[in-house]
Amino acid sequence: MTTRRTPMVVLGAVIGLVAIGSFHASPAALAMTTTAPAPTSRSAPTPTKQSTTTPSAPTTSSTPAAPSAVRSQTGSTVNYNYGMLAVSVTVQGKTITNISVPSLNDGGNSYSQSLDSMSIPILTKEAMAAQSAHIQSVSGASYTSAGFIQSLQSALTALGI
Repeated sequence: MTTRRTPMVVLGAVIGLVAIGSFHASPAALAMTTTAPAPTSRSAPTPTKQSTTTPSAPTTSSTPAAPSAVRSQTGSTVNYNYGMLAVSVTVQGKTITNISVPSLNDGGNSYSQSLDSMSIPILTKEAMAAQSAHIQSVSGASYTSAGFIQSLQSALTALGI
């Protein structure tokens, strides 16, 4: 009885391996622009892993204007160990109205792309709710979270928030 089962087990294993080997995952596209919900107050611990910043200067499209004017600022480009990212913030007065990630380069690494597509929308939503860069990191995406927070903070600092 054992000798009859052996070819079936081997055949099943081969079919399973072929199915796994032929599976091709494609990275999800990032859609990272949101609009402002009602502000809430929250504080969170700072990330434990330090990211390094590139020496590029933040870009701005803001002009000196009345406090209620709409202004935008892109934070410094941050190397977050899996790539580089920059966060752009739009404010009206002292209220954050939009956060986006106009610059994201993770070198085509599918693992990093999947983490980014999962974590950046969460980080954006949390920052919009907190109306600051004092947000919690996304579990499993510590480096992306730290880079996002660092770039966001540099944009907010440049805007005087």
